[in-house]
Amino acid sequence: MRATVIYGERDVRLEDVPDPILSTGGDAIVRVVAACVCGSDLWPYRGVQPTDEPHRIGHEFVGIVEEIGADVSTIKVGDFVIAPFYDCDNTCVNCLNGVSTSCLNGGWWGSNDKLGGFADGAQGEKVRVPHADGSLVATPTQPTDAQVPGLLTLADVMGTGHHAALSAGVTTGSTVVVVGDGAVGLCGIIAAKRLGASRIVAMSRNPERQAVAREFGATDIVEERGDAGVARIREIFDGIGADCVLECVGTRESMEQAIASARPGGMVGYVGVPTGGPIEVRPLFGRNVGLNGGVASVRGYVEELLPEVLSGAINPGRVFDLELPLSEVAEAYAAMDERRAIKVLLRP
Repeated sequence: MRATVIYGERDVRLEDVPDPILSTGGDAIVRVVAACVCGSDLWPYRGVQPTDEPHRIGHEFVGIVEEIGADVSTIKVGDFVIAPFYDCDNTCVNCLNGVSTSCLNGGWWGSNDKLGGFADGAQGEKVRVPHADGSLVATPTQPTDAQVPGLLTLADVMGTGHHAALSAGVTTGSTVVVVGDGAVGLCGIIAAKRLGASRIVAMSRNPERQAVAREFGATDIVEERGDAGVARIREIFDGIGADCVLECVGTRESMEQAIASARPGGMVGYVGVPTGGPIEVRPLFGRNVGLNGGVASVRGYVEELLPEVLSGAINPGRVFDLELPLSEVAEAYAAMDERRAIKVLLRP
């Protein structure tokens, strides 16, 4: 089959690789219907995270189950399934505590699993899923082609935006600021709205992304950054800042922006993959601002969000503003790196 391999800075290639095979009983082979490029994939693509040796890449996919191991009981051949951006058994103590990203038996796509097999990267034609019953969620019926982009967001960005909103404590009447206008930040706007936020500010300087933010529920747009951005946020929110701030980028600057935008006693929900330096505790301590979040355990959110995606109550698939064949994966990375696309959907 064909799959994406990253070799180093701005060097991704589609190559012929071995077909996945069942090997441990609880696994499944999924034919990928749609995958995508994530903002976090750009860190190794840009060289921010070094690539020591070529390896598979990609962690978001939906597809059709082609084979199952002898021990699989929930997932069936022919199911259309959503896979979270990691593998988990969904039965260990960490999974049951709601932190399936810390599954004691799980792992990550594009790497060897703990069972002696290989979990393929998602940007390819097929993926071996080590824990089929734990990781995969089957849709109740075969989705339409138009529903696929929304379902794909449940693999990561919609669930991650939801995690940011929950971590920040968004509830009915909350005032919210979203730092980051990528796919996760935009999905965070959807999440904040569905949780009952009364006012949602999107921090964005991109007209196309501003339009999507308003479509998703943003009531205000702030283009300023740094001290000017903080001043504008405080001007909007009673001179003190917002109840809840969603940090959806991962740089030191974005985290500092988020912390300073929260009101005294407010909460920052952070989900951006950290790439910057350390954060000082003093600004948090002095204003009683809380910091909560981390890598989103999206597997636990799929069943809650799935009916709303299927019904059209929410439309997170709108974040895909460019669709390319898998053969053009290098262009997909370049388009996101150059901010010519919010998020690129790949069709094998």
